Amino acid sequence: MLISETFYSVQGEGSLVGVPSVFVRTSGCNLRCTWCDTPYASWKPEGVEMSVEEIVAVVQREPTRFVVVTGGEPMVAKGMPELLARLREAGKHITIETAGTIAPQGVACDLASISPKLAHSTPSEAKAGKAWAEKHEGLRLQPEVLRAWCESYDYQLKFVVATEADVDEVRAVVASIGVPVPPEKILLMPEGITQEALRARQMWLVEVCKRTGWRYSPRLHIDLFGNKRGT
Repeated sequence: MLISETFYSVQGEGSLVGVPSVFVRTSGCNLRCTWCDTPYASWKPEGVEMSVEEIVAVVQREPTRFVVVTGGEPMVAKGMPELLARLREAGKHITIETAGTIAPQGVACDLASISPKLAHSTPSEAKAGKAWAEKHEGLRLQPEVLRAWCESYDYQLKFVVATEADVDEVRAVVASIGVPVPPEKILLMPEGITQEALRARQMWLVEVCKRTGWRYSPRLHIDLFGNKRGT
């Protein structure tokens, strides 16, 4: 499969923030988020072809049982079920970071880190072209797929939030899934790729979390390393 990068770092987002993890980033995506911070794995996919055996060997070199399979959208990668099965056989804890637009179909997964895309993710026609703008908008929310993930695995729903107006949309998306979602499984993460942008949103976002019981998710890797690849 086409792999954009592999690296060993600490998880920067979500309920496992700070946990040393091997990251396997596939290249290729079925969406085109306007604020995407990994365009080299989505807008302009790049990488090297690696076999499942090669990927597992990279993972096994590091002294952690935690693996994060991310993208792009990892669920569009050919060979993904086989890779996940091999990681499970190796005794790894598997987090899949997905937008939740493709059903899991029973793949090996310990934590589904699902990031449904809100309306502000849709790119303009000027930026992405008419076909991609329409495809993104039509595909970005699939309640029945989100429900399949939530009913099959331990999960977290991670939302990129830009303005307070997004909070009502988050509430509507969660309601559309059709299953009870504990508030601590709803994670709000400030949109931004600089410390300044994150700080500008974090305090009012924390207040939202205090009102709702939802969880605030930092972007630790931005604080530690900046917006750099391999971190």
